[in-house]
Amino acid sequence: MITLPKNSMKYKMSSVHPDAIIGKNVTISPFVTIDKNVVIGDNTYIYPNAVILEGARIGKDCQIFPGAVISGIPQDLKFKGEATTCEIGDNTTIRECVTVNRGTVAKGKTVVGSNCLLMAYSHIAHDCILKDHVIIGNAVQLAGEVEVDDYAILSGGTLVHQFTKVGKHVMVQGGSKLGKDVPPYIMAGREPITYSGVNIVGLRRRGFTNEQIGCIQEMYRLIYQSGMNNSTAVKHIELHIPEGVEKKEIVHFITNSQRGILRGYLE
Repeated sequence: MITLPKNSMKYKMSSVHPDAIIGKNVTISPFVTIDKNVVIGDNTYIYPNAVILEGARIGKDCQIFPGAVISGIPQDLKFKGEATTCEIGDNTTIRECVTVNRGTVAKGKTVVGSNCLLMAYSHIAHDCILKDHVIIGNAVQLAGEVEVDDYAILSGGTLVHQFTKVGKHVMVQGGSKLGKDVPPYIMAGREPITYSGVNIVGLRRRGFTNEQIGCIQEMYRLIYQSGMNNSTAVKHIELHIPEGVEKKEIVHFITNSQRGILRGYLE
């Protein structure tokens, strides 16, 4: 990392604060605004009219498209100007007019992981945590303190209530409204939104074996189609399903859900 010289002409027609820390081979297009207390990693490309505000921490090899606003002040009336951050991982693409707010005292930071894609007009509110390889579709709106785990895909126009959690390898249908937690490895859709089966295509693309997928299907059959309530189904899973990473993920997610998981289509 290097600090931009105060009188540099390299970024003519852009407003780059002299205290911003800019990595090597960073492209800053005309009419970009970069505030103080900003760090940008090597080889990142920032397109015209992007705005990067105080508290931004942007990784290497990212792309930030026109109209995006990174690390804006939270839209939370409890926010009192505390020092917080907005952290973007490596190799993440942020498309046109995306807004990612920085954190509040609740978590102190908003995080978007590495290898993510945030499509145009999506909004990531304060204190959200997005892990790696997440895809956020066009115009998806995440309220405060939403958590989205690895490889989850939220299709266009999805609205997510604050504090909601979305598990690993989930696929959510476009235009959905999420007010309950979405357990890992599943598809969610319909209106109102319900469990719509295991995300078999996505899991196969990511190298899951037929045995692993079959085990996941059996666990969700118990949860959503056996007639058991969630706590009884989880106990049955703990007793009768072979140990494995997927079992641990599903049991941990359901037993730790604060909002409750979304309902099944047969309920």
